[in-house]
Amino acid sequence: MSLYSTQRLHALRMIVTGGGTGGHTYPALTTITTLQNRLAATGDVPDLLWVGVANGLEATVAARNNIPFKAITTGKLRRSPSLRQLGSNIADAFRIPLGVVQAALTVARTRPAVVLSTGGYVSVPIGLAARLFRVPYLLHEQTLILGLANRILARFATRILLSHEASLDHLPPKARPRAVVTGNPVRPAMMQGNPANGLAAYRLDPAIPLVLVTGGASGARQVNRMLTEALPDLLPHCQIVHQCGSLDHAEMQQVAHDLPAPLAQRFRVADFIHDEMPDLLAAATIVVARSGAGTVAELTALGKACVLIPYPHAAGDEQRITARHLAEKNAAIMLDGDEATPARLRDSVLALLTDPQRRHHLAQAAAHQGRPAAADHVVTEILTAAAGHAH
Repeated sequence: MSLYSTQRLHALRMIVTGGGTGGHTYPALTTITTLQNRLAATGDVPDLLWVGVANGLEATVAARNNIPFKAITTGKLRRSPSLRQLGSNIADAFRIPLGVVQAALTVARTRPAVVLSTGGYVSVPIGLAARLFRVPYLLHEQTLILGLANRILARFATRILLSHEASLDHLPPKARPRAVVTGNPVRPAMMQGNPANGLAAYRLDPAIPLVLVTGGASGARQVNRMLTEALPDLLPHCQIVHQCGSLDHAEMQQVAHDLPAPLAQRFRVADFIHDEMPDLLAAATIVVARSGAGTVAELTALGKACVLIPYPHAAGDEQRITARHLAEKNAAIMLDGDEATPARLRDSVLALLTDPQRRHHLAQAAAHQGRPAAADHVVTEILTAAAGHAH
C-alpha cells in the first residue's frame, strides 16, 4: 500500500464520472463512500464532483447522496450501428464534440487532483479532458471484457483498475503495465447481512433451506417463466423468495395464489426487494440470478452457491462471458441457451439441495473469485495517484 501525506491531500479534489446503468453507477457510489470514510478518519472531507448526463441514473444517485453533480451533453458510442439508428448516430456525432468542450471547461474550472471513471459513454469526454490537462486518470472496468468506452480510454489512462484477472488479456499490450486487478466495489451493506432478520422479514422457517431467485432490480421474464414451471417440484424441498420485477408481479402473485396450500406457505414473491436483500442473501442456501457484473461481484464476495442464467442480450455478451468464466472455475452453475429450461433449473437446484458437499465446493470456489476489499483497493489507487500528482 503506497504511503501518502494526508496533509497534502487535505480537501482532495476529485471528479467522478460514469453512469447510464447501475453497473457503472453503483461502483462509483461505493468508491465515493469508501473514500469519504477513509478520509474522515483523518478529519478530511473530499471535494467531489460527479459528472454525468442529466437524465441518467447517476444524476438521481448523486442527488440522493448529496454529491455535487454536473451534467454534460454526450453521445452514445454504438458497437454495430444499424441503419435504423443512423439518425441517432448523426445527432450523437455532433453531441460528442460539445460534450468534450463542456468536459474540458469542467476540468479546467475544477482543477481536480484525480479523475475516476467507472465507464459508460459519459466517461469519454471527461477522460479526454483529463488527458488534455494532464490530470491523473483512473479507469475502472466492472466486466470481464472491456466496454467500448473503456477500450478507447485505456490507451491513455494513468491506471486501469480491473475486476477480473482474465481482463488483462483483453487490454492492448501497451496498456497492461498500467493495469491492476482491484475487483468490483461491493456495497458494504451487502457484506453485513443478518440471516435471522432475512428469514423473519419474510416469515420463513429457519429449518428449511432458502433459495433466493432474482432477475435483477427490474426482474427477468425468462427467469420468472422458468421458475413458474419448476416451483411445484422445488417447493417440497425448500422455500423460495422471488424478486420478479414490477412487469410480471401480478402474474407471479397469481402463480403463488394457485399453488396448493402447503407449498404456497413456502413461496414469497416481491416485485423488488429493498433493504432486506443483504439479510436474504446471508440466509440463502442457493441463489438463482442473472450474471451482471454487480450481481456476480456480490455473490462471489459472499461466497454463495449459485445458479446463473445470463441475460442473452447484454452488451458485448458480457453476462454470458462472466457466467462461463465462473462455471469453468467450478464457481457457479450456468444455464444458458438450450440449457436454460425449467427442467434444468429444477434439476440443478435439487442437485445442490441434496448434496451439501457440492454446495460447499461451489461456494468456496465462488469466494476464491470474490474480492470483498475491492472498494478499499480502488480508494488506495485514487489516493496514490493524487499524491503522485501533488509532487
